[in-house]
Amino acid sequence: MARTRRLIGENLKAVDAVFELRDARLPLSSANPEIDRLTEGKPRLLLLNKSSLCDPSTLDAWTSRLSSDGNLCIATDCKTGEGIKSIPAALRELCSDRIKKYEDKGMKGRKLKVMVLGIPNVGKSTLINRLSGGNRAKTEDRPGVTKEVSWYPTGLGFDLMDFPGLLWPRFDSRETAENLAISGAIKDEIFDNETVAVALMRKLRLFYPALLKARYKLGDDIDLDDTGLSDYDLFIAAAKKRGMLLRGGEADTERFADALLDDFRSCRIGRITLDRF
Repeated sequence: MARTRRLIGENLKAVDAVFELRDARLPLSSANPEIDRLTEGKPRLLLLNKSSLCDPSTLDAWTSRLSSDGNLCIATDCKTGEGIKSIPAALRELCSDRIKKYEDKGMKGRKLKVMVLGIPNVGKSTLINRLSGGNRAKTEDRPGVTKEVSWYPTGLGFDLMDFPGLLWPRFDSRETAENLAISGAIKDEIFDNETVAVALMRKLRLFYPALLKARYKLGDDIDLDDTGLSDYDLFIAAAKKRGMLLRGGEADTERFADALLDDFRSCRIGRITLDRF
């Protein structure tokens, strides 16, 4: 990631503003502090992406909170198109002083140049394809697809500079690391999937017990409030309820861990936000 940080610094003077994408399911955990440092002083539009996957009851509160920090923040979903049409107007508002300076210099209509940043697998390439009107940027549902810096023109009054996803070297918070691993921003092979899945089970138990019970058919025979029932015990019980068993009736924990994480990432459990106020 040192190369990406260097490239951001080298190219920052060439852009008028920054689009920072965050995952709407983890608005704080997906905020790379390196982006704050590297882009200090540049107008920044925060896009809470994947908004169709997050808990809708949390979305307005998060956009308001993040907008109050001196940035503009809007909710988007690059796959469904939600919020995409709001981006050009928000960018013009953010860059109104800069646009006026260009006009005063006789450069009315000059295209703005925007740097697109965010953690891996947050939807940068899908956003670029939406705004540029084509499938120009490579997209896959896994981190680390974008490798090089590229420019993409749009017909909306601005051009986009894409960068590889940027993760910080170390996480000061275990909660942040867990949330990023759960969302798929960190490659699955880096963490033990069973450990990550049990962490997700703990969060579902705490914040979304009804969704957890409904998806894994836990019924009334399991008391989620029972302090004697550990998160791992609950993970095992859910695996057995789903019929993911080894010979002898033991839970197939590896298989269920993969299934649980995939269920979260695909919104099959329901719309969930991991970061809470």
